[in-house]
Amino acid sequence: MTLPLITLEEHFFAEQTTEKTYSAYSEQFKHVPGLEEKLRDLGDIRLKYMDAGRVSLQVISHGPVPGGPSVAESERINDQLKDAVSKHTSRFAGLAALPMAFPEAAAKELDRCVKQLGFVGALIDCHINGKYYDGDEYLHFWGKVEELDVPVYIHPTWPSEDMAVQFEGNYSAGAAKSLAASGWGWHNATAMHVLRLFASGLFDKHPKLKIIIGHFGEMIPFMLERIQQLSVRWGDRKRDFGTVYRENIWITTSGVWGAAPLAAILLNTPIDHVLYSVDYPFAKNEDGLKWITEVEQSGMVTEEQLAMIAYKNAEVLLGLKVKEV
Repeated sequence: MTLPLITLEEHFFAEQTTEKTYSAYSEQFKHVPGLEEKLRDLGDIRLKYMDAGRVSLQVISHGPVPGGPSVAESERINDQLKDAVSKHTSRFAGLAALPMAFPEAAAKELDRCVKQLGFVGALIDCHINGKYYDGDEYLHFWGKVEELDVPVYIHPTWPSEDMAVQFEGNYSAGAAKSLAASGWGWHNATAMHVLRLFASGLFDKHPKLKIIIGHFGEMIPFMLERIQQLSVRWGDRKRDFGTVYRENIWITTSGVWGAAPLAAILLNTPIDHVLYSVDYPFAKNEDGLKWITEVEQSGMVTEEQLAMIAYKNAEVLLGLKVKEV
């Protein structure tokens, strides 16, 4: 079966990306051939690799910025992305970068990106130098998200200096940097953010929020039953965590190519809340396509369920439409 594929954790670097951001990615640049060129490109190179992985439509967002982008940086990033999307409307869509250190400005920029630039949501770093978004100062922002009825993708980001120290040990600096980031730490930080939002009562205040998390749910599906059991101690809620997980959280497959995690997810996660993603260019579109083929051949999901994961769920969540092959 030949399915259209929509991917939605796919990154680029803006033209004025800072040296600090490039420095944060030093380990990735060592191990992923051609990474910088692919991040910089919003045209032919990206389209070539999309075709190689049979990606019909790529929802593009900026890569994580240490400390988060400023207001001006967010605007520049989004304007550049809008220009690229406008040139390839059938292949690209955009998720806004937001200055989350400044909640009011973040709400304003999200409004601009959705209403004026036509973006389908936002992708935000999971913290700003260790600061999460469960405080009252972020309530206006989350209210704007709910008002606009678009999803927010909470994405891992680099640890602050204080956070990174926890991952140092009897191994190389490169190993510590990886452990603090994509090797483990930032996945944990993203899951913690979702749990903090729940503990703060945010989903009672804004029950229609749509939150996306990547990498097969940043470990939450595999701890779901324990979280449900213990989160009753966190205060009275109109809906328990299991209900919020089923109704407000979507997860993507980004960069995790295995059958075992999918098998667990299929047992406790609504199939219409599971979406295909690659994490390009940190992961390969071709590897994602291989995984899709393996899932199809495994019999783990029906033909319709595979289509939902591949593109139909993203169409519904993001208001997109791709041509079926």
